[in-house]
Amino acid sequence: MTEQDYEPLEGINLAKGLPMFSGTHPEALEKEKATLNAVKNKPLFTRWRTYLGMTGPGWLQSAMTLGAGSSAASLYAGAFLGYKLLWVQPLAMLLGLVMLSAMVHQTLSTGSRPFDAMRHYLHPSIAWAWAIAALASTVIWHIPQYALAAGMTEDMIKAVTQAEYGAGTQQIVLLLLGIGFLLISIFVTWSYGSGHKGVRIYERILKGFVWLIIAAFAIVVINRTLAHKIEWSQVAKGLIPNIPHFDDPAKNAKTISVIMGAFAGAVGINMTFLFPYTLLARGWGREHRGLGKFDLATGMLIPYSIATGLIIIATGSTIFGRPEIAEMKSTSLSPTMAASMLQDAGLNIFFSRIIFGLGIVGMVLSSITMQMLVAGFAVCEMFKVEPGGKLYKWACLIPAPAFLGVLFWSKVGYWIAIPTSAICGVMLPIAYIGFFLLNNSRRYLMSDKPTGTKAAAWNLAMLVAIIVSTACAGYYVYTSVIPYMQKLIGTTG
Repeated sequence: MTEQDYEPLEGINLAKGLPMFSGTHPEALEKEKATLNAVKNKPLFTRWRTYLGMTGPGWLQSAMTLGAGSSAASLYAGAFLGYKLLWVQPLAMLLGLVMLSAMVHQTLSTGSRPFDAMRHYLHPSIAWAWAIAALASTVIWHIPQYALAAGMTEDMIKAVTQAEYGAGTQQIVLLLLGIGFLLISIFVTWSYGSGHKGVRIYERILKGFVWLIIAAFAIVVINRTLAHKIEWSQVAKGLIPNIPHFDDPAKNAKTISVIMGAFAGAVGINMTFLFPYTLLARGWGREHRGLGKFDLATGMLIPYSIATGLIIIATGSTIFGRPEIAEMKSTSLSPTMAASMLQDAGLNIFFSRIIFGLGIVGMVLSSITMQMLVAGFAVCEMFKVEPGGKLYKWACLIPAPAFLGVLFWSKVGYWIAIPTSAICGVMLPIAYIGFFLLNNSRRYLMSDKPTGTKAAAWNLAMLVAIIVSTACAGYYVYTSVIPYMQKLIGTTG
């Protein structure tokens, strides 16, 4: 493709923000840029102090990534393997941070729209593969979100009412709950950008629920520590990368699924599609490059690692090693058992069942609405349409049929979040490879292309992220997807 063939995407005015993110007021933005310019040569801690009051996009990504996949992977890691997989999610997020930091550098250096840049400076097929994979993963990820939201709500209803009913009634209850969550999510998604105060209240409530569940698991960890039930030396060992049961095919398949689910739950390909645009929508530019990377570390890496780590330590110190856990199938672990661990730690039913349930539902609903927004925006970006119109609203509904995932709850329960996350993880290398190539494109970055030692360090870190994500994806396909397909063909043949 020649320079003459290049036609920048038009139609979407990022200066006024995306439907889900409001832009910074011009006067405030200029003041912000002046402040950042004033501290850019100051000592590191002086810059960090300044950055603390300006963060934003990283926290929004945290709201998206803390959902069914990350919580399920943490719960299963702790329940079945104790502290052995504590290393997985911080490493997954750290590798994701490398790629997202490269996106920060590219987007804020050039001001280019990522889909447009990939389409022009690499190849249209790569850009479309990235966008379609992001859209597909959004649909796939929706299945466990609805299943988990309905399942946890039903568990809370039972805890309060002590109701008992058969499998047929349960399916009806789950389906009605799924429809209810779908309608709520559609209303909230379509309300973004309209100035509805109710949307902001809804967001604050969801974030409050997430902090409640983090606080609940923190209480468990403190309680178990005071009771001398946590071996902190084993916790420290769990931060060292290792793959338990690597030589045992039966146990290894479950371990790899949890690892893949954790990697995919940390940074999803749909996040890579949305994140650069949130930077442009905020009006950020070259002056914000240092702030953008700091925002990722403080808004994503640290909160995510703390939240997932607390869940693993709490689960590992309460239900790991129990005979019923060791003997059960991976798909049999239920949120009720997770709630029982909170009760074992001394919390009453209100905290162990209701607060736990509300926290999980809060995580899930925030992920559902964010993913619907991603679907709508991805379609608009691919077809050069302004978000906010009829096409955008209908595109937001592309993942909606996944609300039928509630019907899986009685069959596989919480475990459904693991394979769906792992399947989405298979698509992640598409984005990683695309942004790696862009980071090494002189034609795209011009004088902002990293050179010398800096370029070598960036390339090494990005290649590690690509190799690890690709190896995990390939291994998961080889050990889980192919055997499943062979079994399916053998059954139907």
